Amino acid sequence: MKKTENTQTPAPESTAHSLPMKVDVKIGSIRPEGSVKAIASVNLNDCFAIRNVKVVDSSKGLFVAMPSYKAGNGEYKDICFPVTAAFRQQLNDAVINAYHQALSMNQSQASTQDDLPFDPPEQAAGVKMG
Repeated sequence: MKKTENTQTPAPESTAHSLPMKVDVKIGSIRPEGSVKAIASVNLNDCFAIRNVKVVDSSKGLFVAMPSYKAGNGEYKDICFPVTAAFRQQLNDAVINAYHQALSMNQSQASTQDDLPFDPPEQAAGVKMG
């Protein structure tokens, strides 16, 4: 397969870092047990998707773990990661905020269901008992 050259002109360094990054986060699953509290998907500027981003609870609090692989020496290496400290902070804030929103939505849905009157399935389906 022939390698093609990228003919796009790179943006000047000063403008490349000043452009805002749109970060959309979807929490796929929340796990109440264990140190991994949630799995998220992240879309950057509607152009690049990152799957299997984890929200992890540690002794220092919640942090965001990027997708990784186990290297030959047994260490884990991130597959993709923020390059600048400013974007790392923006990404971490977006993922943690989405996790807290999803957690509060789950809790409010659970409390709303607790407030509903209980109808046994037979009565809800219109079947008369006895």
